Amino acid sequence: MDHAVQLLLLTLAAGTPLVYAALGELVTEKSGVLNLGVEGMMLVGAVVAFIVAATTKSPWLGVAAGMLAGAALALVFAVVTLTLQANQVASGLALSLFGVGLSAFVGLEYVSVVIEPIKPLAIPGTPDLPVIGTLLFGHSPLVYLSLVLFAAIQWFLFRTRAGLVVRAVGESPQSAHAIGYPVVRIRYLAVLFGGACAGVGGAYLSLVYNPSWVEGMTAGRGWIALALVVFATWKPWRVLAGAYLFGGVTLAQFQAQALGVEISAQYLSMLPYVATIVVLAVISRDAATIRLNAPASLGKPFHPDG
Repeated sequence: MDHAVQLLLLTLAAGTPLVYAALGELVTEKSGVLNLGVEGMMLVGAVVAFIVAATTKSPWLGVAAGMLAGAALALVFAVVTLTLQANQVASGLALSLFGVGLSAFVGLEYVSVVIEPIKPLAIPGTPDLPVIGTLLFGHSPLVYLSLVLFAAIQWFLFRTRAGLVVRAVGESPQSAHAIGYPVVRIRYLAVLFGGACAGVGGAYLSLVYNPSWVEGMTAGRGWIALALVVFATWKPWRVLAGAYLFGGVTLAQFQAQALGVEISAQYLSMLPYVATIVVLAVISRDAATIRLNAPASLGKPFHPDG
């Protein structure tokens, strides 16, 4: 039982950065914007969060700085694609490559620095509760905040007028513009929100999951977050499930190594990404479901005066 509880704790921890990044990208795509720069925004958020935490000795200031760094990089993408009307796919790829290079350069002097990580939530008496105490109260506060974020996005998108407007902009920006909604402004806010979430996901990696700075420490999680949005068919609850599924598969490789499975470590490291590709391949066969749930204007430029 203790081993199972520990596995659940580790699964939640491994899936949390994906929850942040994928939920932020989901909101961005719901507004009709495709931002492929999630990997770069996560890395910049991770390195900025780590530097600020190491400098100020305050990991929570680091989280705030990582969030702002991710949003700042997203703002660059928004200006290029929404104001200057550049291609969203090419701009997103460029943003990701820029973020990878920038984070490596900025974090060069912090590779061996040690910081105090954000500690798990401590509520007196709860650790003594059998199973439930550890499972419910043994996580970092950022894990609980990711669940709050999920609930807030689910409520916002499907229970509020503002969420309906965001979805309407993603479906038909021309119609939304015709009845007076500021399409470009709404898309700006959605892109900034997605960047901020990616930045927090990166901050979680460098301040909680693996409290250190290592070049390329996201290890492709930004791309997995993009795939999760499609895997979830643009539904928040499926994003949450997919993120934890990926976290569980990630842990499976370590469990296999611990059990002495005679498979090359390189093949085991490939397992989470192979699983993601297989799932996406299966889902893509149901083209009708994807067409039904994908925002109709996803990735398409909008000209207010056109």
